[in-house]
Amino acid sequence: MARKQQTEELEEPSRAAGALVLVVLGGVVLAVVFAVSTEAGILAVWLVAAVAVWWAAHHRKSPDLPLPSPTVTPSRGDVFAVETDEVARVVQGPGEGVTLFPKIEHTTAPDTVGEVSKP
Repeated sequence: MARKQQTEELEEPSRAAGALVLVVLGGVVLAVVFAVSTEAGILAVWLVAAVAVWWAAHHRKSPDLPLPSPTVTPSRGDVFAVETDEVARVVQGPGEGVTLFPKIEHTTAPDTVGEVSKP
């Protein structure tokens, strides 16, 4: 029983610590390459940068939530805004321009104006 509690108390190693170890090891290797040849060190830096860019381009994170399927109809209870024929506000623009803002009503179906419910 004591052994089970010991294993439960062990924490998972930090990903940042592992990354730091890899960066330090990479730095040591790069320092050795630079010590042998400056041109080889510069070439190694360019190679590492190219591999990092390629890896970042091919390993993008996916979003946490998947996009909804376009074939699935919206669930009941969704609310949509529908423009009516009534004008809520008129704004006079510069010169002779006029902007009409229609009244917006909320409905539960995107194509029907009959089921209007005030917010």
